[in-house]
Amino acid sequence: MEKILDIIEAIAHEKNISKESALEAFKEALINTAKKLTSQSSTFEVQLDNDTKTYNIHKVITVVADDDEKLEEAPDSYIGISEAKEFDDSIEIGDQLKEEFILEEHGRTASANLFRELEYHVQRRIEQDLFEKYREKVGTVMLGTVNRIDNDDNTHVEIGELKGILSRRNRIKGEKFKRGDSIRALLRYVSVDPQYGLFLELTRTSPKFLEALMANEVPEIADGVVEIVAAARIPGERAKIALKTDQMNVDPIGAAVGVKGVRINAVSEELNGENIDCIEYSPIPEIFITRALSPAITQSIKVDQEEKKATINITSDQKAKAIGKSGINIRLASMLTGYNIELNEVEGITERQVDSSSEAPEMTKTKDTSALEDLFK
Repeated sequence: MEKILDIIEAIAHEKNISKESALEAFKEALINTAKKLTSQSSTFEVQLDNDTKTYNIHKVITVVADDDEKLEEAPDSYIGISEAKEFDDSIEIGDQLKEEFILEEHGRTASANLFRELEYHVQRRIEQDLFEKYREKVGTVMLGTVNRIDNDDNTHVEIGELKGILSRRNRIKGEKFKRGDSIRALLRYVSVDPQYGLFLELTRTSPKFLEALMANEVPEIADGVVEIVAAARIPGERAKIALKTDQMNVDPIGAAVGVKGVRINAVSEELNGENIDCIEYSPIPEIFITRALSPAITQSIKVDQEEKKATINITSDQKAKAIGKSGINIRLASMLTGYNIELNEVEGITERQVDSSSEAPEMTKTKDTSALEDLFK
């Protein structure tokens, strides 16, 4: 097996793994093969010579005290001090005795075992490299092609060298995919499963997916000029996203929405028509919660920061807007702010004034002329 290191380097190039990973796999394969040919309790070490492109295997036996428990646990890896001194009086506890182990002397059995072990450990290194590569991409948007839909309604997606799985609970309600479709989804985890092996767990329902899509569509968010503070979603129905900026000349809401809504509409289309409300963040809880309840207009608010609770006084005509259809607006506001919101209905009617540059503001008329009587005395 001369110059076998050249063969290992060729395997590394072919399998697209690093030379170091391939050499480590080769070392483990040699050690495991040697143990199979002797005993599993034996200890071996491997030295690689990069100049001659060869290797050496040594069986290592450690000298311990005569009453050490290791002598019974792994008799092939340890030797008592009394027995060791029969060979050399200068030996002390802790010394290591090394004996060269020649793999070639074990014939075809050794070659077959080494091949299987090397194949196994190289594959493990390939998977480990892929695991590390995609683990760095967790939280980013992945683009893939639908390969199949299984009996559990899970969508299998081809992404680079691995397969991704978009389960039904991670898919937006009402979405249907077919083989060959190109889809975008957020990478949640890189997982290892006995059934699927190494695979990517994808989601299209996470608020992080909305944040990642916004960053892709809005350069100000990608550059860090505008920051996404929080996001909340009812997937496929409605979402709220809180934005802020430290630059006075930048409008975070205008940047996110884009000219004629082109940016926010692109994100909404990707999310199966999900309505997205952009809200300017405020570090003052009262202001932030009030904005989060938009389009409803509140009368007053009382916040308990320790209990994370907000009590809001609101008129009857605004209460329905605050709650929203099926409670969606108040749920999203609570998710976005992190506060439990309680509405307290008060008497009165709140009217939002119309602001229009093309029309004059509506005049308020009254038949009560008592205020003018003094003018005609």
